[in-house]
Amino acid sequence: MKDAQYKGTLLIVDDVPANVAMLFDFLNEAGFKVLVAQAGLRAIQKANYAKPDLILLDVMMPDINGFEVCRIIKSQEATQDIPIIFMTALTETPNKVKGFEVGAADYITKPIQQEEVLARINTHLKLHRLQKQLQTYASELERRNQEVEAFARTVAHDLKNPLSGVIHLSERLVKDYDTPPVFKPLTEKSINYLRLISQAGEQMSDIIDALLLLAGISTRQQIEIKPLDMQAILTEVTQQHLAQMIDRYAGELHFPTEPYPLVTGYAPWIEQVWVNYLSNGLKYGGSPPKLQIGFQQNADEIRFWVQDNGAGISSEAQEKLFTPFTRLHEERTDGHGLGLSIVRQIMEKLQGSAWVESELGHGSRFYFALPRYQE
Repeated sequence: MKDAQYKGTLLIVDDVPANVAMLFDFLNEAGFKVLVAQAGLRAIQKANYAKPDLILLDVMMPDINGFEVCRIIKSQEATQDIPIIFMTALTETPNKVKGFEVGAADYITKPIQQEEVLARINTHLKLHRLQKQLQTYASELERRNQEVEAFARTVAHDLKNPLSGVIHLSERLVKDYDTPPVFKPLTEKSINYLRLISQAGEQMSDIIDALLLLAGISTRQQIEIKPLDMQAILTEVTQQHLAQMIDRYAGELHFPTEPYPLVTGYAPWIEQVWVNYLSNGLKYGGSPPKLQIGFQQNADEIRFWVQDNGAGISSEAQEKLFTPFTRLHEERTDGHGLGLSIVRQIMEKLQGSAWVESELGHGSRFYFALPRYQE
């Protein structure tokens, strides 16, 4: 393979040296890496460890025939998807049918014509690649369908609770004001009902916002990747998005004193990552929650983190945290199981990563990493 572009790896299985030499030179010049086996058992071994893209298999072999070699290769999970083209002088229909029955993709009749071999190899490699793409698409579609199913269950559950509260509390207010005297000032109890109605409405609004964000991340094809001013993003998050929550939980936030290094990303999404990490720290941290924000610099990426003073998370729970529609704490109903899933999807889109390190009794540290900005 001197100047030809690499097209894949082929395994030739034939016990006749002249046949092997002719095919080896021709296919090598055509851009393939060519492996050779001169016996059936050796062919099975090479198929297992080399995983060729396609096998050219002679029917008449000295130890076990090509039909049996094909059957064994197709029966093994590691090699069953490799296309096999038989090379044979046996032109009778029953022999061809037998080959297809054991899993062959095609037949080439001896004496072999080089251009025909090349055309059939290219055709089956293309078909195999398309088949793998379809399998990938099918797997992705199945995963998306499972997410949609979980999405439907979660939305039904999480919107139903605050909506039930709105309905119930509204009915209580109507009942209170339908009883004489009709004209009376709001009582403290009624004002508390209104506060709860407002909180329930905020919960539903937050759920809808999270769902819209999740849908946007999943479907948005192009975003403008730019250097990020992480200081400005954190200021926006803490002073605008989370100011009331920080006050409500009496949270303490401690930031690094050194300047934040530049990374690349999409600012609106990174805001949401910080919102998720910090709001979880406020809700599930200690009493009061004390959050330490920091970063670690590596050669190609910067790791940002939020350390809380909560109870910590078990190793079993850590494995589920970034799964769609999984709550951080099942006993708490103020979350909707979308936040950490959104973080991971954002990181995947931005060529980054997200994970957690935690130990029971010692709090949790939530990380996300982004590519370092290269000038």
